[in-house]
Amino acid sequence: MSEEPEEPPEKLAEGTLISHLLELRNRLMRAGVAVLIALIPCAWKSNELFNLVAIPIKRQLPKNAHLIATDVLAPFMTPFKLSMYVALFIAMPYVLYQVWSFVAPGLYRHEKRFAIPLLVSSIILFYTGIAFAYFAVFPVVFRFMAMTTPPGVEMMTDITSYLAFVMKMFLAFGIAFEAPIAVVLLVATGLVSVEKLSSNRGYVVIGVFVIAAAVTPPDTISMTILALPMYLLYEIGLFFARIVAKSRREAEQREAKAQ
Repeated sequence: MSEEPEEPPEKLAEGTLISHLLELRNRLMRAGVAVLIALIPCAWKSNELFNLVAIPIKRQLPKNAHLIATDVLAPFMTPFKLSMYVALFIAMPYVLYQVWSFVAPGLYRHEKRFAIPLLVSSIILFYTGIAFAYFAVFPVVFRFMAMTTPPGVEMMTDITSYLAFVMKMFLAFGIAFEAPIAVVLLVATGLVSVEKLSSNRGYVVIGVFVIAAAVTPPDTISMTILALPMYLLYEIGLFFARIVAKSRREAEQREAKAQ
């Protein structure tokens, strides 16, 4: 009885690649459907969402001053853009779950145990950064802007410019709050040692203030409000990095003894 001919390696590789691409397509479609589902109620309530996001600046506007729209389509497009951002914000945990489901089969068991806490922590920290910007930073920034408005100039902010500023600040603070994750990853991958990071605190302080000055309005208060939490989060990252480094050394010692 003759044996069936084996598939050549090129065919096997091609089949594997196609299966991965199909899997990626399915994951992306599920993520896109989740965003669209979240977009429906957000688009329906887009004006209410914009009013909610605009509360910090409205509270600092002079009496009888209002936000304005300088473009014909801005009254519709700006709230709709915000509804898309909010829909992505709401669906992000499910989107990241689809990314994780695609990547996880290629990871080892110890990598999965390490990646899941990092993924969950990064989501929580990003959302925390956005909340911190909205509740703690915006009131101070807009109060400063209102106080420094020159005499004879009426503060009437365009809604499109306001949304662009808000999203930039949300992104900046969300990324800045990922500092502990970055520190832990640097140590876990062996790129930098905990001792090296600890001894370079002075450079970290300078770098934190430079980053804060680059992403915040040009005033000392806003810069400090971002810089101080960033440095505190850096120290938190060092704390957990020491734990990771210690557990890795213990694992290496156990493997050495087993050999």
